[in-house]
Amino acid sequence: MTATDSSFDPLIDTTVRIATWNLWWRFGPWEARLPAIVETLRRLDADVICLQEVWIELADGRSSAALIAEALGWDPANIAISNRADLDGIGFANAVISRWPVASSDWRPLFSPPEYEEYRTVVRADVDGPRGPLQVFTTHLHWRLDHSHIRQEQVREIARFVKASPHRSYPAVLTGDFNADPASDEVRMITGRAAVPEPPIVFFDAWDIAGAAATAQIADTWSNTNPYAVRDLEFSRRIDYVFAGFPKQGGAGHVTRVDLVGLDAVEAAAPIGGFGGPDGIAASAGPIMPSDHFGVVADLRY
Repeated sequence: MTATDSSFDPLIDTTVRIATWNLWWRFGPWEARLPAIVETLRRLDADVICLQEVWIELADGRSSAALIAEALGWDPANIAISNRADLDGIGFANAVISRWPVASSDWRPLFSPPEYEEYRTVVRADVDGPRGPLQVFTTHLHWRLDHSHIRQEQVREIARFVKASPHRSYPAVLTGDFNADPASDEVRMITGRAAVPEPPIVFFDAWDIAGAAATAQIADTWSNTNPYAVRDLEFSRRIDYVFAGFPKQGGAGHVTRVDLVGLDAVEAAAPIGGFGGPDGIAASAGPIMPSDHFGVVADLRY
């Protein structure tokens, strides 16, 4: 065996681009932010986009996820979405949107003590990609620093959901806002640095695999360089992730690149779905930060 031999050879040289981003629901200047979110994602040119803090107008089902998909030129039917909340007629959801058909989807509620209910969920999208099916999960865990024990139970439930999902030929991809840094017990349970809840379900952190080659100068997704985040007087840290299952033949699922999303204020060219003013954000407010979180984008061999 030589130094160049690999059980994965020959390696797949095509990739799928998967992004995850917390959109900050309807907080802050949310109507003006939506066109900036779309413009940022348009420039990113991802294939599958996982979203947290999606809003849904429960009366008619209109959602920020569907509006974004439509603005990107994607079929709004290519969506998997979960929702447990009714906040004065507006839902608080997670979603996966895709440029390719979503053949099926499912979701689960996640554990939360009644006194700390945050309506957390995990959603799965079964994406019918051009080189085979993809199984993509996204979630959003409890936010408080003292709720690691709750997040650990939520990770256990997510692992059970992934394990019980239909057979997949491509490694599972798990994304989202985990509200925990890489050294936390809950993230270590996902990456095998602590006992995994449901062997053999374990994931690689995309930043561990490809972060050294990232073009971004920082890895923190909750960052005091963000004018929205700094107002909370918390410390900067990496809490948003793309996790990929162990690579399969040809290196399928291997992360080749990872970077941050939404680092800069954006001037959008046109309003989205009636939001942003009649002349668009460029005329009404100038450049604007899209969200209080930075997102993560990763390219995986596919």
